[in-house]
Amino acid sequence: MSEVPITADEATHEFGFHTRSVHAGQRPDPNTGARAVPIFQTTSYVFEDPESAAAYFNLQEYGNTYSRIMNPTVAAFEERVANLEGGVGAVAFASGLAAQAAAFVTMLCPGDHVIASSALYGGSITQLKHLFGKLSVELTFVDPDDIDNWRSAIAQNTKLLFGETIGNPGGNVLDIEALAGLAHEHDIVLMVDNTFATPYLCRPMEWGADIVVHSATKFIGGHGTSIGGVVVESGKFDWSNGRFSVVADPSPAYHGLPFHNTFGIYGYLMKLRAETLRDLGAALSPFNAFLFLQGLETLALRIDRHVDNTEAVAQYLAARPDVDRVRYAGLESSKYRKLKERYLPKGAGAVFCFDIQGGWRCGQEFIRNVTLWSHLANVGDAKSLIIHPESTTHRQLNVEELAAAGITPGTIRLSVGLEDVQDLIWDLERGFEAAARARE
Repeated sequence: MSEVPITADEATHEFGFHTRSVHAGQRPDPNTGARAVPIFQTTSYVFEDPESAAAYFNLQEYGNTYSRIMNPTVAAFEERVANLEGGVGAVAFASGLAAQAAAFVTMLCPGDHVIASSALYGGSITQLKHLFGKLSVELTFVDPDDIDNWRSAIAQNTKLLFGETIGNPGGNVLDIEALAGLAHEHDIVLMVDNTFATPYLCRPMEWGADIVVHSATKFIGGHGTSIGGVVVESGKFDWSNGRFSVVADPSPAYHGLPFHNTFGIYGYLMKLRAETLRDLGAALSPFNAFLFLQGLETLALRIDRHVDNTEAVAQYLAARPDVDRVRYAGLESSKYRKLKERYLPKGAGAVFCFDIQGGWRCGQEFIRNVTLWSHLANVGDAKSLIIHPESTTHRQLNVEELAAAGITPGTIRLSVGLEDVQDLIWDLERGFEAAARARE
């Protein structure tokens, strides 16, 4: 698809978030006039001539070669997410965990050390602990709420600090600026999973984060139809600081090409695409990229509604005598209230958990007796969702890891959707009635 030139006015005008969520990364197709991004459902592309084909594969020119590595529909999605996050670029993947793993693989070597928040999604904990343990990457989990925990864990071989803007499912709010300062003091990377906040509620790169990852499956898609992930880079980290030879040194996979020296601020992203995505093969399908683009167009509108509903549901739960604890940073009583006001002024997202009295059995009965709240392993849908983390999403964690993540037998995670909030509360009442019968 040929490019439509940008006018001088467009180059200097600062467009708002809503406008960019609809237009960034795409213009009407100059060949057909199509207003929506076309779905380029193709595996491969015809080269202009043998010389240009060779230049593409040698990274001397940038162009489409094969849809495992790049695709015009996927490229539009990547550019839009990068624009909304404030990054220099992005690379999309077939799932959030694939994106996360690829981001790690591109910068880490055996013997490197990662410090991660203990308040992470269960899949992230097992990926770091077991998959990267097999690859001889050392790992330390820390309570993310105290910067001294991170500082004391830093070792000579530490390369990465990793946390979630809003912890899953405990609702911890990460002190991004403080962590960025600590990371850069030691010439290491701060990587933030921004899935729960989305770039509408928080843009971690504005607070110093170097890499942002998303499970696009969640709020970006917004309708529970597609699985995908994306990695965004700020372009500000110095990969040639002597600590990241895997990015800065000549690459044996490209005849000695030094990615950072050759591509500058795009060096990490080029290596992520040209080597890691190429070799892992976890390519995002163009159809899913199209659906994610549709999701981004309404992201801000949906998140506002999600937040309004969530605040009402959290306040309802906090007032109930049969709820021991509600972990939502949007509540006045939350210990994360100050961090929320700083990093999440528009709202603390739409995913949180509460602890019901009566433990495991009452939690199970509660879930069994609600109907509007769909019982499934996802978040960020237009529909409201509910799950029991200890028996599902965090089931692989041991007792100590569950405690560190703030998960008890009575913990229930909610993803608040777009329904009428009165109906959601009505349905929760039915769950509480069932839990009360179980306690009796």
